[in-house]
Amino acid sequence: MMPVVGADLSKRLVPDELWDLAAPLLPSFAARPQGGGTAPCDERAAFTAVVYALTRGCAWRHLPPTFGTSPATVHRRFTVWTEAGLWRRLHRAVLDELGARGEVDWTSAILDAASVRAKRGDR
Repeated sequence: MMPVVGADLSKRLVPDELWDLAAPLLPSFAARPQGGGTAPCDERAAFTAVVYALTRGCAWRHLPPTFGTSPATVHRRFTVWTEAGLWRRLHRAVLDELGARGEVDWTSAILDAASVRAKRGDR
């Protein structure tokens, strides 16, 4: 069980509304009949620990134990989720939700040119 401070931090990092959007997008981890494979864990705790590491710039090995999940498990989940395209799909889901509430102003936008591939030849 998480201490109160850990629970408060978890709710601030991943509020219920965000978790409700993220949870259905997470790939499932099935246990292998012969044993081994990815161990079951609290997916919300792992997700929250990933958010903590990414927003704080924390190394995986320095994750606080209050998340109740090992740093190795958190890193494995992050890797699998990244390969599954979770972050792009979650970003889209958040934008869709905010847009449906009328909380996104689409009249102006910023394009980060560093993320757009430059064409060769035509100048």
